[in-house]
Amino acid sequence: MPAVFLNDRSLLLVSGAEAQSFLQNLITTDITSLGADEARPGALLTPQGKILFDFMIWQDGDGYMIETDSGQRDGLLKRLTMYKLRAAVTLALSTENGVTVSWGEDAEGVRDSRFAKAGVTLTRRAGRHGDGKEALYDALRISHGIVMSGSDFALQDAFPHDVLMDFNGGLSFRKGCYVGQEVVSRMQHRGTARRRVVTVSAATALPETGTEITAGGKPVGTLGSVEGGSGLAIVRIDRAGTAMAAGTPLLAGETPVSLVLPTWSGLVFPTSGDEASA
Repeated sequence: MPAVFLNDRSLLLVSGAEAQSFLQNLITTDITSLGADEARPGALLTPQGKILFDFMIWQDGDGYMIETDSGQRDGLLKRLTMYKLRAAVTLALSTENGVTVSWGEDAEGVRDSRFAKAGVTLTRRAGRHGDGKEALYDALRISHGIVMSGSDFALQDAFPHDVLMDFNGGLSFRKGCYVGQEVVSRMQHRGTARRRVVTVSAATALPETGTEITAGGKPVGTLGSVEGGSGLAIVRIDRAGTAMAAGTPLLAGETPVSLVLPTWSGLVFPTSGDEASA
């Protein structure tokens, strides 16, 4: 059972009598349906519907644990504090540093719903409980189309749909209003989401993160996380689908690549001007 310690993850505790309602009215995740042993992705959006901060969230006693990238920690805490006002909520940094991810049937911790959608049992635990190489976790993420901010997309540049939050449990369309909700609901109902996560593969090593992916000289997307000949990217699937249907080669820099949508998403590449559909 691999167990990998992620040193660049930080934890925030949200507790108090109004912790649930405070978060429910603010973030993309429906935490009222969050299972006791489940970790779900979530985001705090800009009013324009783009991801301002992203994280994982799970129950912690009577409150909630939010796991985020260490570079986002202080900004997220400041933003939550700004929204807190007079709510009966306590916001605090956890005394634990980093997070351990483990996968396999005997893995201990809360189950990551993103991997569960892909048929993988992966858990998350605060603190250090393993010494596996982080490349193992990155390879697992890549193979199942699970992105990470910073490596795969820039904050304030991506909508939740772009990173498949409408399929992985991190985006609710049934609960009440939250910041940016009107924009993402409109995208959902109109079916206008065309940028999506894909897995990228090549016969040779892929170029570095940030390399442009093109079809016929026109941009399709940008390469994200890379491990050897496999990687992730967020691409315009309408453009990619049209190119693939026409037999136009897809290139990451000068490297020929193939693109596949994550099976668990149910998405397919459009082959014309049609909307992306599941």
